Amino acid sequence: MSDDMLHVMEWHNGEKEFSPFSDAEMQRRQDSIRPWMADNDVDAVLFTSHHCINYYSGWLYCYFGRKYGLVIDQDKATTISAGIDGGQPWRRGFGGNITYTDWRRDNFFRAVRQLTNGVKRVGIEFDHIHLDYRRQLEEALPGVEFVDAGAHSMWTRTVKSDEEIALIKEGARICDVGGWACAETIKAGVPEHEVAIASTNAMIREIAKSFPFVELMDTWTWFQSGINTDGAHNPVTNRVIRPGDILSLNCFPMIFGYYTALERTMFCDRASDEHLRLWEINCDVHRAGLALIRPGARCGEIAKELNEIYRSHDLLKYRSFGYGHSFGVLCHYYGREAGVELREDVETVLKPGMVVSMEPMIMVPEGAPGAGGYREHDILVVTEDGAENITGFPFGPEHNIIRN
Repeated sequence: MSDDMLHVMEWHNGEKEFSPFSDAEMQRRQDSIRPWMADNDVDAVLFTSHHCINYYSGWLYCYFGRKYGLVIDQDKATTISAGIDGGQPWRRGFGGNITYTDWRRDNFFRAVRQLTNGVKRVGIEFDHIHLDYRRQLEEALPGVEFVDAGAHSMWTRTVKSDEEIALIKEGARICDVGGWACAETIKAGVPEHEVAIASTNAMIREIAKSFPFVELMDTWTWFQSGINTDGAHNPVTNRVIRPGDILSLNCFPMIFGYYTALERTMFCDRASDEHLRLWEINCDVHRAGLALIRPGARCGEIAKELNEIYRSHDLLKYRSFGYGHSFGVLCHYYGREAGVELREDVETVLKPGMVVSMEPMIMVPEGAPGAGGYREHDILVVTEDGAENITGFPFGPEHNIIRN
């Protein structure tokens, strides 16, 4: 192979770009892993997931079948990106960056070796590295012992900084913008995808207006009607809304890798008596859940208490998932702080600085009275003495029977 075919290089093009986070905040994040490294005799950590690379560097990579990394040792932090990304990873990332080319299939591992020369123990994300990837790392770094850094990182990310909370609040505000755009578009005869387009475009425009220089990527809306409301993550279709349809709104703005959400049950023009009864019960569960979010509350106990409300109405059999989860660096294709989920089997105690949703849902099967999926969703910031609800869009029959 020709000597002019470079394998690993610095490809820094332009200057560092706007970030919603200060240098002090990004340095705090990178420094937060270093005491764990010292305590566990870990010489370097190789992060590979979207969420960890974004959290510690500020840069969100586009996977497209290539490998990406962030190596942190006691002195520096360096992202590893592919040549196809140009200088954007350098511009968006806090710290250093090196680029590997496509000229050889192992060039990513050349970059890893370059940044981990002489190490004996390396932290990796056990929940992200698949078996073939692990084998490739072992071949690239012979004699190196790998230890799990993913769990420690997850627990670190569950408590948000003031700057993270400020960005999450912006996201919640922009969710509300999407919700109002949705409500204005709902009408009998309009297909689901047109409602979703209106909501998504309103959020994208608001994000663009709200930040001096922001990547407009991954913001989306799931809007479902009728039987399509039975799943929380059902895709948008071209089904046409009909009078009396149960509707489900899900707004998801993405800002610098941070996801927020607004989810609401709605109806077109009218709702049957049984639909109203079930909707009111779900709203009662939602209100009770909002009141339970506070420091010192245990995730599993919140779930069990809310179960009793459903059980008293013989509706627990229709509950389809947990009551909420942590917010931060996550999306529908990456990230999950699984240690903070409002489920019966999670013993985590809520702390100030955690950000969680309350989102009870029941799904009544097609053919039964009141059929459909009912779900409300607010985001709460746990404070020293309670919780702050940062979702503004109203919920319930008084507000969300849409008659346009």
